[in-house]
Amino acid sequence: MPRNGRIRLQQLIFGLKQAPDTHGVYFKLVQEVPLYEGFDVAATIALVDDDRNILTSVSMALEAEGFTVQSYVDGAEALKGLSQAPADLVVLDIKMPRLDGMELLSRLRRTSDVPAIFLTSKDDDVDEALGLKMGADDYVRKPFSQRLLIERIRAVLRRSGGDADGSGQKPMIRGGLVLDPGRHQCTWTGKEVALTVTEFLILKALAARPGLVKSRDQLMDVAYDDNVYVDDRTIDSHIKRLRKKFRDVDGDFASIETLYGVGYRYNETG
Repeated sequence: MPRNGRIRLQQLIFGLKQAPDTHGVYFKLVQEVPLYEGFDVAATIALVDDDRNILTSVSMALEAEGFTVQSYVDGAEALKGLSQAPADLVVLDIKMPRLDGMELLSRLRRTSDVPAIFLTSKDDDVDEALGLKMGADDYVRKPFSQRLLIERIRAVLRRSGGDADGSGQKPMIRGGLVLDPGRHQCTWTGKEVALTVTEFLILKALAARPGLVKSRDQLMDVAYDDNVYVDDRTIDSHIKRLRKKFRDVDGDFASIETLYGVGYRYNETG
């Protein structure tokens, strides 16, 4: 089955059984799902949205799953709160008063590579693409199933927390590139390049076999779980952001090559 067509049966079951505002049924279901195994303690999720109904219902659902939740009604409040109490992942709405989600993520990215998931409106294709370019790891369109959002959160946390102690993972050296999975650290010719979880996984997949072409579907398999739907432009956006980050430290960077209609490859001598 094509990568983009995969949907977990469990997700469909939840979508059918979870009636709007029927929290009793929903919680009975989610409590049967094991907690995320990538952390020794419950992960902390920062939820930022000016819709208090969403804050309340999603917070309750996340807490029922065992997560710790920090709720903020706007970007300015979240920026202040996260500077004092960092989270393991941030879920943020794009359109908010005072400080919108785009600007909030931009400011967070100055000092942090915390995984981020955007909440977007149904037809915000431009916002979704821009969010990914700015360093978001994923997005979920409103209106959304709480189960789908929780699955996306788990997927991003797994990507960021898998083998968190780095055991058995030696730094990968490819020309001027050094990737250290244990420290989630990337350097280019000795200069650090801050990458999101998804960017790191995509680059690692390309650099693992220099010269070998990776299709978009193959990169999606590396960067996303089976239950997460993404399209081609999502990978393209991540590649564009990767190139920009490397060119910020080396204007001649050209190691990520595009083969139009085929995919991408890493050129060790680029």
